[in-house]
Amino acid sequence: MDLHARLEDVFRQVFDNDQLTLRDDMTATDIEGWDSVAHINLMFGIEQAFGIRFKGNELADMTNIGELKQFLSGKVPC
Repeated sequence: MDLHARLEDVFRQVFDNDQLTLRDDMTATDIEGWDSVAHINLMFGIEQAFGIRFKGNELADMTNIGELKQFLSGKVPC
């Protein structure tokens, strides 16, 4: 499974939406239910799925899904 598919799986679990399809230009405002609680759950979900740890506000500082994917591609083998 490639990075995009793995990330999409995490988003679908966190937001309880099997139909959620990620695009690189998507932001938090594009995803229904992305609030502060969902953000924390997403952060932990990504950390667990990819075996990484975010430092400080790294996730919050990313502007879109594409930037998140680029960050992850530098941290984990695809």
